[in-house]
Amino acid sequence: MRKIAAFGLLAGVLCTPVLAQNKIEFKEFTLDNGLHVIMHQDNSTPIVNTSVLYHVGSKNEQPDRTGFAHFFEHLMFEGTDNIDRGQYMNIIQGRGGTLNAFTSNDITFYYETLPSNELELALYMESERMLHSKVDLTGVETQREVVKEEYRQSYENRPYGTILPETLKRAYSAHPYRWAPIGSLDDLNAAQIEEFQQFYKDFYVPNNATLTIAGDIDYGQTEKWVKEYFSEIPKGTKEIYRPNIVEPKKTEEIRDVIYDNIQIPAVIQAYNLPKQTSPDSYAMNMLSTYLTGGNSSLMTKELVDKQQKALAVAAIPLELEDGGLFIMYGITNMGVAPEDLESEIDKLIKQVQEEGISDQDFAKLQNIMENNIVSSNSSMSGIGQNLAEAHVIYGDTDYINKTMENYSKVTQADIKRVANEYLNLTGRVVLYYLPKPKDGAQ
Repeated sequence: MRKIAAFGLLAGVLCTPVLAQNKIEFKEFTLDNGLHVIMHQDNSTPIVNTSVLYHVGSKNEQPDRTGFAHFFEHLMFEGTDNIDRGQYMNIIQGRGGTLNAFTSNDITFYYETLPSNELELALYMESERMLHSKVDLTGVETQREVVKEEYRQSYENRPYGTILPETLKRAYSAHPYRWAPIGSLDDLNAAQIEEFQQFYKDFYVPNNATLTIAGDIDYGQTEKWVKEYFSEIPKGTKEIYRPNIVEPKKTEEIRDVIYDNIQIPAVIQAYNLPKQTSPDSYAMNMLSTYLTGGNSSLMTKELVDKQQKALAVAAIPLELEDGGLFIMYGITNMGVAPEDLESEIDKLIKQVQEEGISDQDFAKLQNIMENNIVSSNSSMSGIGQNLAEAHVIYGDTDYINKTMENYSKVTQADIKRVANEYLNLTGRVVLYYLPKPKDGAQ
């Protein structure tokens, strides 16, 4: 499960809390075909969340065929051999349900929430998607246009929209994390139908999937239905491709200028992080929250409120299996040069590296972690996702019950230490986003 990236400081008691969390009970088993199944029973509300996590993301793609995992996030809503094209969403919504999906660098996640008396329908639909998805020319051409439009809206036409892909390709020189999940439209256009079909056969198989059912369920009946609908799906015949590339540590700062359709400059800084499962990631998460997590964060108070050098500061902490990225950005106030804002950001980083954080701020951070962990498990959809990621990413489904304990082990000295170790000014990426010149010259 994702360790919580908080974006707001809580008011309240500032004494050091005793971090504890309510235990999430679950049962799990694995089918002969490799499908891992996790069940969580909560009969307080007559709803059930069903999800399938496929352990495939953009890092599993080839450099000349990027964007496949994200493409399949869309394609697997096309329909199946037994569900008419375009009807997948209509069927779920017609039964009072909601559904969605997302793709990251590491995983693809599908989920639907329905009244609990529709659980069998949800299991049937997900089994159909796993076994019989329509991966044909009609579906591929339809979704190519959908992805193109998403690319235009989310990247090309959105101010600062290319921050993630522009940062990734400079922050990683060897690892497949160097491209964003959206991938390349050129790669998708060049791909043949056989390549899409092979990607489906390779990755969307039960031995690369985790099925989670959380909500108003009966354990015995749920297990019976799972076996009925999923046992017949054959196991994948190939070993799942997982890159074993180690990203070399940067020893020099990388700087660049991006000209965008914007009116106000921005400063982006990116620092490479350890693997998501590293013990240091807890301290780094707390550090990023302290620096940029909401209106009471250090940089917001100092750069936005006090100095008024920035209109906004924020962070995109990417926690990834093979080593993530801490992306921090600030949008300059009117008349403030990017160099001036960058200088002040660096001073605050240096301040934390040398002085650490106060007892009061540390107590706030502990309260934030506690609140956000509790919040992330406050819905059946949140519990379902957290259970699946605990199993896949951390190799231990019960990790869902250990998150707060791990945060409680972080000390103020740890936060100061990781600030020095990972916010390395000589091995970072710095980008200036500047308005495109009116005459077109760059």
